[in-house]
Amino acid sequence: MGSIYGDWLKERRVAAGLTQQELADVAIMTRSHISHIEAGRRIPSKDDARRLDRALNTGNVLSSFLPQDDDTIADYFEPARQLEQQATAIREFALSFVPGILQTNRYASAVLGTTYPPRSDEERDRHVVTRLERANILADPVTPVVWALLDEAVLRRPVGGPEVMAEQILHIVHLAEIKRVRVHVLPLALGVHPLMQSMLTLMWFEDQPPAAYSEGLSVGKVHDSPAVVERLQGAYDLALGDALPLKESLTLMRATAKEYGHHD
Repeated sequence: MGSIYGDWLKERRVAAGLTQQELADVAIMTRSHISHIEAGRRIPSKDDARRLDRALNTGNVLSSFLPQDDDTIADYFEPARQLEQQATAIREFALSFVPGILQTNRYASAVLGTTYPPRSDEERDRHVVTRLERANILADPVTPVVWALLDEAVLRRPVGGPEVMAEQILHIVHLAEIKRVRVHVLPLALGVHPLMQSMLTLMWFEDQPPAAYSEGLSVGKVHDSPAVVERLQGAYDLALGDALPLKESLTLMRATAKEYGHHD
């Protein structure tokens, strides 16, 4: 779908006599984002598609051709989910919750059961399945390379209760022990750090420039501007430099799981 969509966009742009930069300026996007869409590497968000339609005077064609919506995925997250599936390396920073690709069934159920307005049990379960499917990228023993930087608050907030938290923490410890992920904890005693404003995901790819995704309350944004991505990578690196080393991080996580009532 992506290449057909991208080819059609390129045809309309060329027919309008616009360069990628000129279209980006009119549609209030970056030239690199236009390039990725035309190459079939990315799918625009609904807002991006609407702006492209207006810029190219194509009615609602580009908006209508977007893939069928999945109501278990927030509109603002779908572009990031697409990138997540293509990434060769992912670095996560979690401020409040365990990153989605590392969540257990019961932890995800607890997180997704606290929304407003409330969801029915059936609706919540559908969302849980969608979230757990994201973890399928870890089925490959090597790619993507995943690092997780966790604020200690993620471990201390008892999402779902002590038993759920112990299970969740030990799940991440296991992934680290088998060397599928690398995990570091930012201790609460550190105080302020460069990533306190929101969660952050950094992604690298085989055939395209790196991208970043940041998310707050009911809002998320993919960043593909090289300057912005470089700045976010720098903030991540600074925070990582203040985090506990891998061995100490795992020791803290095992001790925290034990505090929640888990016993070896």
